[in-house]
Amino acid sequence: MERKEKPNYLWSLLTLKCPRCRRGAMFSAKNAWNLKTTLKMPEKCEECAQPFELEVGFWYGTGYVSYGLTVAMSIASLVAWWVLIGLSAHDNRFFVWMAINSAVLLALQPWIMRLSRVIYLYFFIQYDPDYKNTPVRTFD
Repeated sequence: MERKEKPNYLWSLLTLKCPRCRRGAMFSAKNAWNLKTTLKMPEKCEECAQPFELEVGFWYGTGYVSYGLTVAMSIASLVAWWVLIGLSAHDNRFFVWMAINSAVLLALQPWIMRLSRVIYLYFFIQYDPDYKNTPVRTFD
């Protein structure tokens, strides 16, 4: 019997893999910046057959996850800016940070949208080491 190593949770999440098997890709296109296919997903995982859309309107909750990610990234970049460059009321450093932060968040938005979908699905679907022999859990 072939024994596969358990995929790393964080690596599977960041590489946008299925939460149940951590092997199947969650998105049809690898390039997140092709805006026509950014959120195009198969109906179910190619590896374990886990359906990705658990119910109608399921993905509306990802807006909260996306908001949290962008706020966390903004706070982290502000702290890094404050430590490395500093903030002052006597010049425009804060506004320069705002412009750079906005540009970075805008450039990363397709990846953030994908990541928020993956994180949101990871809330509801647990890793199953025996996914080949366990039936898929549905939310009907």
